[in-house]
Amino acid sequence: MDRSVPSSTQAADARIPAQHPFVAHLRRAAAAEHQTPHRLWTAEDGALPSLYLSHGAPMLFEMTGWMTQLHDWARALPKPRAVLIVSAHWETAQAALSSARPTELVYDFGGFDPLYYRMRYDTPDATALARHVAGLLPGSEHVHEHGTRGLDHGAWVPLKIMYPDADVPVLQLSLPTQDPARLLALGERLRSLREEGVLVIGSGYMTHGLPFIDWSDLDAVPGWSADFDVWAADALARGDVDELARFRTAAPGMPYAHPTVEHFTPLFVTLGAATDPTQAPVTTIDGFAIGLARRSFQAA
Repeated sequence: MDRSVPSSTQAADARIPAQHPFVAHLRRAAAAEHQTPHRLWTAEDGALPSLYLSHGAPMLFEMTGWMTQLHDWARALPKPRAVLIVSAHWETAQAALSSARPTELVYDFGGFDPLYYRMRYDTPDATALARHVAGLLPGSEHVHEHGTRGLDHGAWVPLKIMYPDADVPVLQLSLPTQDPARLLALGERLRSLREEGVLVIGSGYMTHGLPFIDWSDLDAVPGWSADFDVWAADALARGDVDELARFRTAAPGMPYAHPTVEHFTPLFVTLGAATDPTQAPVTTIDGFAIGLARRSFQAA
């Protein structure tokens, strides 16, 4: 990237007020890159892990500690050749792919500071990846490739923090089902991408009971959120995919932890894309934000 000419993403970032926490994050990220440039993935690195991350809302741009954890996680891995991300915020009846070229982001949230609706994340062309992913999916399923749909906030918010230079091609794959078995099979079809330097990500939130949060005490962790998180951590540590798949009836805290399930089920794409879904993944982020479990992990 020619840093003498600001990209559209950098130009938009330059208009964020100087005192905003994300501006400080950009400075820290630039300093880290200057000191030790992020090494690009090569075949000698072997397969990248698959990731499940709790992505937060635009308020994540105001959470310095969480942003630092996400960025450090990204830099602990080789920089991927591309990213394929499945987000909780795009559900379709059949699999669909976002636009392979930079387009307007999907600002699928309300009530936030206007600056978040002016943010950009214009990443390189992902046409080659789109063709490859379409070829990996079942021949019996038509994969719709959108010409204009951009990334939703479950994709662009965490990725803008992890790869703020917007120099990695990104493609979003829709969530075509909430059935764990089908999502595991979908992830398995994507597994080979990891051996080609593509980072496969399931983006959700380990608990997402927003209707049941005590908005007068955002430091409080509801019992249903803590209990579900402990249950999930234990099942993941034991590699018990069957137990995880029974979350609707087996997990404590349901249905409060997930009154709708789309923030949990991307986890099954992540596990399906792992070399061995029953191998315990590595937790990279835990704890809580506004009472919700931030648990995130990588699977080899």
